[in-house]
Amino acid sequence: MRPRIELLLAFLGLTVGLIVAWFYGIHVVPQPPAFSPAANPYAKGIYAEGIVESYQNNGENINIYPEVPGRIVDIPIHEGQLVHQGTILLRMDDSVQRGTAEQQKSQAEAAQAMLEELRAEPRKETFEVSEAQLTYARAQLKNTQDELQKQQASYQLNPKSVSKYTLDDATNAVKVAAANLKVVEKQYELTKAGAWIYDIRNQEKTYEADEKAYLSSSALLAKYTITAPADGTILAIQAAVGSYVTPQGTYDTYTQGSDPMIVMGASETYVSVRCYIDEILIHRLAPGPQMQARMFIRGTNTSVPLEFVRIQPYVSPKIELSDERLERVDVRVLPIIFRFAKPKNLAVYPGQLVDVYVAEN
Repeated sequence: MRPRIELLLAFLGLTVGLIVAWFYGIHVVPQPPAFSPAANPYAKGIYAEGIVESYQNNGENINIYPEVPGRIVDIPIHEGQLVHQGTILLRMDDSVQRGTAEQQKSQAEAAQAMLEELRAEPRKETFEVSEAQLTYARAQLKNTQDELQKQQASYQLNPKSVSKYTLDDATNAVKVAAANLKVVEKQYELTKAGAWIYDIRNQEKTYEADEKAYLSSSALLAKYTITAPADGTILAIQAAVGSYVTPQGTYDTYTQGSDPMIVMGASETYVSVRCYIDEILIHRLAPGPQMQARMFIRGTNTSVPLEFVRIQPYVSPKIELSDERLERVDVRVLPIIFRFAKPKNLAVYPGQLVDVYVAEN
């Protein structure tokens, strides 16, 4: 019985082995590539990976960050829209800053009114009161002098007609009236002279400080409305109404980093291609104006001749296009910027990777 079971197991194992051998022996036809790789169009050409950018004289794209933190309340533009310099791109909640600016404006206006009041002194009505007081003081002195003369004349005719006490009172009344007249005259001169120059200067400085505070608040208030810094196209809006943004930008849900609120491209007539040449191949490049290059759109048979724009004369570490927050590479590359006129029937967008061949010298 036992030899029969062993024979059966051996036969079963042989059968499984044959089936597995047959299965793995089946020739699997490889699938064709998604697209044919770009062929070098030059007898001697240097390959470089390029990235499409908006064309401008400096930099890559226009990254817009807010200068103040706040909550977004309105975004009147859309991606792909052509905007002109000064077009409103985004509004932030400015209620607190607007109230502060209006308060400081009122303070500046009050300080200006006080300054104008000081400069306009003496006030006509105040000056008329001072003149009336001067006339009254003079009349009062004249009245006391007349009374004293009467008492003195009566005393000279008959010493018993006027008491010594009455005569002394009349004399003192004249002295008091004379002293009062001097005070009123000084007050009249003070009113006539107007405001003290130091009071005016002090109020001028107060008004100047309040006015500058208001202008500063107004300038800060204007920063809650973001406008286009130049003519261009809106490439990306990376914030939504209700989002809270800071000068570091807006929080990206996917990368968990900070991104600019809005990314703009500067021109639609031309498109730039930035490619990086390995440092060991730099000596094989032709001089800048004589440099020839051709770009190939991945996934198609389309190629576009490139026009040399400039070399960024700074060899820097190669940037790997990955999601790593920190990345260290040993390869150093030289950035070269080309451009081409964007064909109407060619779909090319900033940020797109392309293949570039640069002719050797």
